[in-house]
Amino acid sequence: MDAKISGESNLQILLQSASPQHNPGKYVFCTVQQPASALLTAAVAIMQENEGTTLVLPQAVADEYQLNYEYIAGWITLMVHSSLAAVGLTAAFAHALAQQNISCNVIAGYYHDHIFVADDDVQQALVILNNLGQAS
Repeated sequence: MDAKISGESNLQILLQSASPQHNPGKYVFCTVQQPASALLTAAVAIMQENEGTTLVLPQAVADEYQLNYEYIAGWITLMVHSSLAAVGLTAAFAHALAQQNISCNVIAGYYHDHIFVADDDVQQALVILNNLGQAS
């Protein structure tokens, strides 16, 4: 097994190379006890918790299956390949968004960080994230 961790870890480079991109659509967080295979297939993220399985789904799928949700989000992906061991990236963008009263829910994939913000805040969040890279 290779001990080298893949991806960029330098915070300044990460911020300058973040390249945030909006993934079209509206997404919701739902929880179910035993998700049907169709829901698992449709989910863009899955997290097993003690209380149930959290699924991040396209809103249309959640509506089709009559699942409850409270938060309608837009999905932004930072296109830079960030290292899972990188320090400070999440804190930097979460702080910048919080300064403008924008909540964010973050999921780290192997290659990219994925940020879910309230759907109404997507465009402002993209401006803030792009400005982070210019300011660093």
